[in-house]
Amino acid sequence: MTAVDPAARTGGAQPGPASLTERTPVVPPERLLAELVPPRHFAGESFDTYVPDAAHPSQREAVDRLRAVARTITDGGSGRGGLFRRASRRTAPAVYLDGGFGVGKTHLLASLAHAVGTHDAAFGTFVEYTNLVGALGFLPTVDALAAKKLVCIDEFELDDPGDTVLMSRLLRELADRGVALAATSNTLPESLGEGRFAADDFLREIQALAARFEVLRVDGQDYRHRSVVTDADGLADAAVRRAVADVPGATLDAFPALLDHLARVHPSRYGALLDGVELVGLTGVAPVPTQDVALRLVVLVDRLYDRDVPVLLGGGGEHDLFSADMLRGGYRKKYYRALSRLGALAADGAARATA
Repeated sequence: MTAVDPAARTGGAQPGPASLTERTPVVPPERLLAELVPPRHFAGESFDTYVPDAAHPSQREAVDRLRAVARTITDGGSGRGGLFRRASRRTAPAVYLDGGFGVGKTHLLASLAHAVGTHDAAFGTFVEYTNLVGALGFLPTVDALAAKKLVCIDEFELDDPGDTVLMSRLLRELADRGVALAATSNTLPESLGEGRFAADDFLREIQALAARFEVLRVDGQDYRHRSVVTDADGLADAAVRRAVADVPGATLDAFPALLDHLARVHPSRYGALLDGVELVGLTGVAPVPTQDVALRLVVLVDRLYDRDVPVLLGGGGEHDLFSADMLRGGYRKKYYRALSRLGALAADGAARATA
């Protein structure tokens, strides 16, 4: 179970919407393992529900290849059919979906996990796996994941040298134990870490990671129809307060206070922070001040999106949420993904507010 500090209410005050800043989740390692499944947003997805865009043949090609990978994993196939160009016949498959944000890579990854069977497949984001190692230790994590036929890694990013070495070693151990691997990213594997740390110093580790995967390119447009730079305005703060007032499971927070609170909660607990939350209202939304704050916000947006939690954005909304320097820097693809996902959640929230 997850223990959450009860909301602090002053005597005699009328209860209002809950606040995320009043929650301090405690997440046992067992929950981290149990939650390595496709998130609610993709719980019902399969290869059949993915509709390839005829204008981008790589989408259909990716579906066909992943169906074949699923058959190989479930049937114990030998790797025939050209699936594993870099691998020997005895090596478990390893595929890497590369493409821009919003082209359905996570949908495809979740479909692969469902095709193999969620009992036999682990599904998590890159940061969830690194958090798992921190909670369990390296060898217990290897042992737990090695019990699976497939390990799916969504949003594969290497943000620092330590993560590079850690994930390289983890994937090597799993591959050596015959576990199939599948990953998604907005960055080709040989370019991971580019612009974020001294990648040349860790080129051997990065190349070792890249060599393990067959790259499947997924081209296309962002299906959430978000522009590369978003100028969406926010709602009036008063409108946000009114919209959440009578909604069961709604929360209401001042954006600066929430950003401060995220610094005190480990990112591995951001999912638990949203337990029971049906709508998030934020007032005073403004540009995030620094990169460390921005990266924590990205993780929260991912957890909101996984759980299909609509968001009401007051203040400035998405307008200039991330600075121009951030959107040009090494983490830009993370920020664009967050804007794309946050825009979809905010559109859902705004529809509620005007209903």
